[in-house]
Amino acid sequence: MVIWMLEQYLPFVGLIIFGNIENLVLSSQGVVAGVNPIKLGIASILCVAMWLVIGTFGTQLLIDYVSFIEFIGGLAILILGAQAMITSIRGE
Repeated sequence: MVIWMLEQYLPFVGLIIFGNIENLVLSSQGVVAGVNPIKLGIASILCVAMWLVIGTFGTQLLIDYVSFIEFIGGLAILILGAQAMITSIRGE
């Protein structure tokens, strides 16, 4: 039963890994900008929990569109990561 449940999420492993890396990049950008770390931590936990719920139910509903979702998600991660890096390099 558990293995079957994990197999349905296998196509999303790339998004899970890179999404977590992106979360770390955005969090570090917030710390560098001087955001209150407690508020940043709470906001980060809430966002992760929200995405867990959306991902769990969304995967079951939209499994037929996995390649499209993975492409859009990967593109969003790439754009947000580039934006965070450019901002940190410029020192803004």
